[in-house]
Amino acid sequence: MGQTLTEQILSHAAGRTVAPSEQVIVTPDVVMGHDSLSPSIIRIMREQLGSQHVHDPEQVVLVMDHVAPAATVGTANSQNEVRAFAREEGIRIFDVGRGICHQVLVEEQIARPGRIVLGSDSHSTSYGAVGAFGSGMGSTDIALIWATGRTWLKVPETLRVQVRGRFRLGVDAKDLALKLERELTIAGATYMAVEYHGLDWLPLPGRQTLASMAVELGAKAGIVPPFGQGAVGLEVPDWLFVDPEANYSQTVTIDLSELEPQIAAPHAVDNVVNISAHAGTPVDVVFLGTCTNGRYEDLRAAADLLAGKRVSSDVRMLVTPVSQRELQRAIADGTISTLIEAGAILTTPGCGACMGRHQGTLGENDVCLSTGNRNFKGRMGAPTSQIYLASPAVAAATALTGRISDPRTL
Repeated sequence: MGQTLTEQILSHAAGRTVAPSEQVIVTPDVVMGHDSLSPSIIRIMREQLGSQHVHDPEQVVLVMDHVAPAATVGTANSQNEVRAFAREEGIRIFDVGRGICHQVLVEEQIARPGRIVLGSDSHSTSYGAVGAFGSGMGSTDIALIWATGRTWLKVPETLRVQVRGRFRLGVDAKDLALKLERELTIAGATYMAVEYHGLDWLPLPGRQTLASMAVELGAKAGIVPPFGQGAVGLEVPDWLFVDPEANYSQTVTIDLSELEPQIAAPHAVDNVVNISAHAGTPVDVVFLGTCTNGRYEDLRAAADLLAGKRVSSDVRMLVTPVSQRELQRAIADGTISTLIEAGAILTTPGCGACMGRHQGTLGENDVCLSTGNRNFKGRMGAPTSQIYLASPAVAAATALTGRISDPRTL
């Protein structure tokens, strides 16, 4: 019987052939913790589980990205606790400024095709961009893996997204991700794996956008087959392949040649319509960044629209690169200079503005056009603020006009 990519990965880890709805005990290849939750994970492991040391230091990775750099004394003390823990246990740690965990693990090739990569962050589905089984877990589950090296998983059913055609001008992977939210809703793939097919031509950054947004469908994992242009340089194990005999619980077909720029209106990520429905809405803040859309290609797309122009005087445009490497790349070819000359504000690589902790927290009644992944009440600050989600091109067009704008009109 054929198997989906998720079934192949979990079968390999379990040492036997598995099927949907089965429960399996596996040893994850990587278990990631970030600065915001790692202090509580450490306490759970040591105080509740009684384990003073992690089972396997090589299995654990720590990243300082959520409040980076620290915004309060309390946060600074918590981060120092995590740094001390990493030194004591001999654990790899990527400190403030290196970047958002999901980008860093891909750049460092810690997340690889066929691996099980679990994290204390819901957007750990991002690792599916390179053909890994990536998924987020709660603090207690992560603590248990740190202590024992193992965890249990229920094998999810798989939903196939079959993509046809290519993006038109002004449309990109973020629009596809939002279109899927529109078609499936936020609970449309609850505890399922989502596989994205027909995208061998899509470069890695677009794959990362899709995999990141899989959790917004309720998915346990989101996987792009690690083949084609976006998989150049990846070492794919010979047991991992697209099986033509695989069984999918559902197939959704999207024709990219018909796709318009999409926008998610407040206060739900699946409240998605064509951009024309909200064109002209005034905004106070435009945010370009996050693990979903803070890569070089996203910054470049915005810079191409902003070159030689100025951001509207009514708008504060925040730019947060996803990692130090992507920032350096954008500096090298003048992308960052173009954005700054247009009036954008550059912040440290990290999660601050996206999660409303610092470096761009929204105030009462602020309206924000964000390239992020969530727009529920209070996500980026004040509960009275409003967040619209869209692509980097839409973000740049909106920053120029001060109103939600279709980049194809500029």
